[in-house]
Amino acid sequence: MTELFDLSSPWLAALGPALVAVIAALVVHRIGGLVLMRTTQFSPVLHNMVKAARKPAQIALPLIALQAVWQAAPDDLRFIGSIRHFNGLALIASFTWLLMSVIRGIADGIIAQHPSDVQDNLNARRIFTQARVLSRTAMFIVLLAGAAMMLMTFPGARQVGASLLASAGVVGIVAGIAARPVFSNLIAGLQIALAQPIRIDDVLIVQGEWGRVEEITGTYVVLRIWDDRRLIIPLQWFIENPFQNWTRNSAQIMGSVFFSVDYGMPVAAIRAEVERLVPTLPEFDGRFFNLQVTDTTEKTVQLRVLVTAASSSLAFDLRCKVREAIIDFMQREYPQHLPTLRIRPDAGSDAFETPATP
Repeated sequence: MTELFDLSSPWLAALGPALVAVIAALVVHRIGGLVLMRTTQFSPVLHNMVKAARKPAQIALPLIALQAVWQAAPDDLRFIGSIRHFNGLALIASFTWLLMSVIRGIADGIIAQHPSDVQDNLNARRIFTQARVLSRTAMFIVLLAGAAMMLMTFPGARQVGASLLASAGVVGIVAGIAARPVFSNLIAGLQIALAQPIRIDDVLIVQGEWGRVEEITGTYVVLRIWDDRRLIIPLQWFIENPFQNWTRNSAQIMGSVFFSVDYGMPVAAIRAEVERLVPTLPEFDGRFFNLQVTDTTEKTVQLRVLVTAASSSLAFDLRCKVREAIIDFMQREYPQHLPTLRIRPDAGSDAFETPATP
């Protein structure tokens, strides 16, 4: 390597053009970046793509210029083969980074065109999910292709690959079994992105847990449970198992509140209170509500109140408010008709009778 610093070395004839090429590439990157950032402001997709590509392009452009200089250098120049190889590896790595950044920038631009902080964000959440899952899948494929291209620049790696292909029987089976979880999740991610059984911010019931989809990665889904726990679920699970999606077509939902009362409770009075109460609650969306007797037993009558809300979280609060208000109404106006337990000391084994009215 001392030849690089020898004044009489032929390397001086190559280092001068290399320095000029790097400076020229950085100047082109600087000017071109400013021009592209200004001219693409009208399009969120192009603007985000250019913004994401600026850093990797700052590495890739000088490497392209250097590669041109090294290719023009004499083949008998010492170390030129190793330098060309190293520069080629760095160039492949920078192009891989550049393509992944461009894909991420396009996804961010598409998401920016469809903000999800609006009242009816169903379409925005659909586009958000598709953009995120498809971009991550594409980035994973680009990363694999870049790594494969870098390995193929080594003669030893090509020989290993040829030998593996020649003995592909057992090795192929083992590799297929080992890679099955990776590829099954990759395919499941594509299915979720295209068919969209779930989307970002969807409300799901998974294994008895209520939560919102917080993140969809290339291998798993993060479900934020109502108490701030996180449930991590493999993508393949959503393809193979049933689950509830409360916001599949709309965030609107119907909630129910059940009461068990004595046979003497006047249903008409409770229905009138429900008709007075529900329209005054801010969580009620105005679509539908009613009260019905849904079941009877030898002891009690079951009443059900149905109410609608714009989202599942609002529906939960609405159900709690209706439940509290109706219980307060019954305790205040008809306490004698609440379910009670009466004990008769003289009745022996039949001492318990339910319900009873004081």
